Amino acid sequence: QVQLVESGGGLVQAGGSLKLSCAPSGRTFSSYAMGWFRQAPGKERESVAAISWSGRSTYYADSVKGRFTISRDTAKNTVYLQMNSLKPEDAAVYYCAAALGSPFPPRTAEYDYWGQGTQVTVSS
Repeated sequence: QVQLVESGGGLVQAGGSLKLSCAPSGRTFSSYAMGWFRQAPGKERESVAAISWSGRSTYYADSVKGRFTISRDTAKNTVYLQMNSLKPEDAAVYYCAAALGSPFPPRTAEYDYWGQGTQVTVSS
């Protein structure tokens, strides 16, 4: 069974940093574009960042540009989201997702697999 497992969430003060990891199991995701999404209470799920299967292309939401960095380690079959200068409005459940064969960046509906999410809390 294919699973995406996120880790690295937690509580951090505003201005701090966290690094999220997404480690797929059940298959290799080297051919998949990978994305990070977040959903805060009462809000819709939004795309935060994405990285192409090759790692050569990345996408960031305007709200996180310059603060978040998405990367992937093919050898470890892991995708990361480095989050710096965190703000209270970054607090949400963060989800990892994988998309195969879609133009980059994939639309939300084009993601084939989703993780269960990891909570990020930012205190002011």
